[in-house]
Amino acid sequence: MSTLTIVLLIILAVLIAGLIFLYFWGKKLQKKQDESQAQMEAAKQVVQIFVIDKKMLPLKESGLPQIVIDQTPKLMRRSKMPIVKARVQGRIMTLVADQKIFPLIPTGKSVKATLSGIYIMDVKAIRGKLETPPPKKKWYQKLKPGKKEATDSKQK
Repeated sequence: MSTLTIVLLIILAVLIAGLIFLYFWGKKLQKKQDESQAQMEAAKQVVQIFVIDKKMLPLKESGLPQIVIDQTPKLMRRSKMPIVKARVQGRIMTLVADQKIFPLIPTGKSVKATLSGIYIMDVKAIRGKLETPPPKKKWYQKLKPGKKEATDSKQK
């Protein structure tokens, strides 16, 4: 066999071993996530909250208890998390929202929230509907002039 064939076989073997490792590791992480999701579903409760403020903050600046910060993985401590300050049953609390529902949470309004500890899992409006924010424009959509802008430039 030529050296090129041997090198390609070694690279192929390493790639197959890597894919097998990623498959089993992903399976393990999925199992762990399913268990934690089941625990959160068991501990959830619906509470009326008044949202004071919401921001994307690093974990250290969020105002969460030190125990919560110590229990988070080291990689997550630097990333920004959706933090909500709200009045829950007469107390002002700092809560962590789900990434998907964070844009739906209105500030300065009362909502019914599904809480699991300090984690907001779902939000429902008490009166009316929650306003969905407009979708963010992608970078290529920002480059193209909009229809309104194009008609305005033609008229001038």
